[in-house]
Amino acid sequence: MTLSQDDRQQLLEMALRAVEHGVDRGFLEVDPRVCTPALQEERATFVTLKHHGRLRGCIGVIRPVRPLVLDVVHNAYAAANRDPRFESVTRAELDGLTVSISVLSPPEPLEAGSREALLKALVPGRDGLLLEGAGHRSTFLPVMWEQIPDPDAFVGHLERKGGWAYGGWTGADRAWVFQAEYVA
Repeated sequence: MTLSQDDRQQLLEMALRAVEHGVDRGFLEVDPRVCTPALQEERATFVTLKHHGRLRGCIGVIRPVRPLVLDVVHNAYAAANRDPRFESVTRAELDGLTVSISVLSPPEPLEAGSREALLKALVPGRDGLLLEGAGHRSTFLPVMWEQIPDPDAFVGHLERKGGWAYGGWTGADRAWVFQAEYVA
């Protein structure tokens, strides 16, 4: 599904409002019924905040749990206040803060009986990847291909992020792929 330009603009505005509102007043309540049908559909998102180009927070979900507009508001607030890597966004940081949104397709199981099959099945630049198994779980959004364009390195970094050893994911573990529509 491709979002209209108006829907994309509304999502960006809602994300920024959620961050600004969260600085002083807490969570921003939104009624999805006043939004377009596309923004009312259950969709999964990640919201990324940057301050003067540097990562400031990134939170999201892989599977849809609420209407798109609510997921963006929830994840924008969480990226600003609940990313464990950062302190909460302050009023002084609002100037210079940018937001981007990844609207995810539903994850699809990837039948890969081995790490080599997984590497062959991935489409660099298009696929996000979720790995799960043996008590580990880790995901990379498709945008990570910009930083890690080699499939072996992409999977290797994802393995380490999830607590596996490099090369430790096996075909007995599970994998899902998904795509993202970027709104920035």
